[in-house]
Amino acid sequence: MRLSLLTLILALVTPHVLGASLAFNAHHELRLPDTNHDRQQASFQSTPLSSPPTLTLKSRPTNVYRPRSLDLLHHARLQSLHHSESPSEPLQWDPHHIEGPDVQDRHTLTQLARMSGNAYALPGQKNWYEVDTAWNTSFPFGWEESDGFRGHVFLSSDNSTVVLSIKGTTLNGPTSKKDKFNDNLLFSCCCAFVDFSWVFRTVCSCYTSHWRCDSTCLSTALIQDSLFYSIGVTLVNDLRNIYPHANIWLVGHSLGGALASLLGATYGLPAVAFESPGERVAAGRLHLPIPPLVVSNVSSEDGRQRYISPIATTHVYHTADPIPQGTCTGFGSPCAQAGYALETRCHLGKSIVFDTVSKLGWKVDVRKHVIRSVITEVLEAEGIDWVGEDDDGEEGKNEVWGGKKKKGGKGGEGGEGRVPEAKEEVDCVDCFKWEFGDFKEPPEDPGDEDD
Repeated sequence: MRLSLLTLILALVTPHVLGASLAFNAHHELRLPDTNHDRQQASFQSTPLSSPPTLTLKSRPTNVYRPRSLDLLHHARLQSLHHSESPSEPLQWDPHHIEGPDVQDRHTLTQLARMSGNAYALPGQKNWYEVDTAWNTSFPFGWEESDGFRGHVFLSSDNSTVVLSIKGTTLNGPTSKKDKFNDNLLFSCCCAFVDFSWVFRTVCSCYTSHWRCDSTCLSTALIQDSLFYSIGVTLVNDLRNIYPHANIWLVGHSLGGALASLLGATYGLPAVAFESPGERVAAGRLHLPIPPLVVSNVSSEDGRQRYISPIATTHVYHTADPIPQGTCTGFGSPCAQAGYALETRCHLGKSIVFDTVSKLGWKVDVRKHVIRSVITEVLEAEGIDWVGEDDDGEEGKNEVWGGKKKKGGKGGEGGEGRVPEAKEEVDCVDCFKWEFGDFKEPPEDPGDEDD
């Protein structure tokens, strides 16, 4: 399926009935932030005849690295993917300073989670989440003609900020089959091979023997139109063409969050992923060109030079969900019993981890993976200080929390609570028991056969 530029334009200019698209609300204005401050706030003010309260989402200056030429990037990726060849000359990456979401602000994070949840529904359905009125302008993609990649695009009324929300896995529904295929291809170590009882459930034939997996075979398996990443590339290209001067943010839950991260890494766009499986392995197998690590202006505690990831993805998950931690594995796990091999745990960018096991007493349970739990029981929960004393930094000391002063942390105003610091995952290893290499014989060339 190709989501064409024409399709998106028609979605914007053609009125739809409820269940196909959201109606436009032309009474909202976006005031862009002043980029001279360290942290900014994008104010979305409603201006109908009455005077409702001002609603805000916070943004912050964000550094991203974008390829100097997207054509060269896609050519280099396909050259590596199809022929295992490096580009003849290295890709050039340029730094850009843009307005990205302030992921340390609780309200902003909650609104992005609600938009991620809305990728599973249409307006008016019971599982549709209300968002700030400034984001009432949106349109769906992939709902009428697709059994796979779908979601919503949320748009500020002056077209300066676009949020692309991508649907994750649906267990029962028209997209379920393709959702599972993408999950098992992207997040398993080797074709979703769990053990020999899974011989008819694998998504490719790259397993050889004794926990060996053929790397060339894995890359070849990812060259197909049914992979959601390829569809997402087309959609992002279309959005960039329609809104060439807009800030584009990518969000999603679970599989949708991983896709948002992979697409964000491709285009140098900010992404926020909720409860997503580790997508670092998938990025390698998709042969995504990644900008080199950036030298930090802050040294490590032992005085060594520090490097930081150039990818502007923030993963948000909690400790009671086994899927982003890569622990819903093994033949007896609930994931395997349902036919999913979600084995990876290493994420691109940085991660914000809410410790629901310690703070709320939750047990690790795959049922806590759903976006509703994240929104209502974690992000919108009142009276919980998610930031431990050991995590407190210099910024935000003596912040007011629930009427009392707490040390350290960042977060919302007026007692909205603090958000754990976004941190890179250090020394993370995926698929440690597997050996990857060229273990399969290449197919014979018919021209080499004897007469």
